[in-house]
Amino acid sequence: MASRTARADLLTGLEQQVGVMIRRIRRIIRERAQAVHPDLQSSSYLMLSWLAEHGPQRASAMAETFCIDKGAISRQIQHLVDLGLVERAPDPADGRATLVSVSPEARSRMVAVAEERRRWLDDRLRDWTEEDLTGMVALLGRYNAALDERVAAD
Repeated sequence: MASRTARADLLTGLEQQVGVMIRRIRRIIRERAQAVHPDLQSSSYLMLSWLAEHGPQRASAMAETFCIDKGAISRQIQHLVDLGLVERAPDPADGRATLVSVSPEARSRMVAVAEERRRWLDDRLRDWTEEDLTGMVALLGRYNAALDERVAAD
């Protein structure tokens, strides 16, 4: 019985630490968005980051990926266009469709922000060994995979 209580306490501690991490990540995303453009919202920054990673996309693919209706995606894309962070171009595979891509200026800003963030993180974790970092990455990967399995099963 004591081991069940100890495990429950550990799981509670894990949830608390993940909660701290989520709050920190939200703050970091907000800071990164502001560093890319002072009028960029956090949710639009996440979309911009995804677009930078996955390349030119149709709005419909973005709506599906983010589980957001097409109208909301269109408004966010327009906001990003207005800020000069994304560009629209005809889809070469289907001239009726449009692809959205990250503008060169946005890509440059995002690279600079990521490099600064990596330096900041490296400074904070300067006493962590490569083994520590490798273990942390592996454990977070395992944690996320276990939660993904559970979500898929639900």
